[in-house]
Amino acid sequence: MVREAYEDPWLRRQRMLVRSAELRITVAAQSEVLKTPLALADQVRTSVYWLCRHPAWPLGVFVALAAVRPQRALRWAGRLWWGWTSVRRAQIWLAALPLPRV
Repeated sequence: MVREAYEDPWLRRQRMLVRSAELRITVAAQSEVLKTPLALADQVRTSVYWLCRHPAWPLGVFVALAAVRPQRALRWAGRLWWGWTSVRRAQIWLAALPLPRV
């Protein structure tokens, strides 16, 4: 401990810079595992954003499906309605929780 107090500040700074570079390399190597899942999440987010900006496309696909296969279209309509109501209920439930707002 006493030895560190008398150490040359320039030498200490150089050691800290080398250690910092080593840590950056380690973090970069370890974060490589997250590259694929994060790219997938970005693609999903972009796709959802595009669908929200262009709602006529999914509606057109649904109308075409209803014209070709009406029973399947009704089945998917029921599933979509169930999903929509589930999301709305979850949003209402989460809004009612006494959580601190950030």
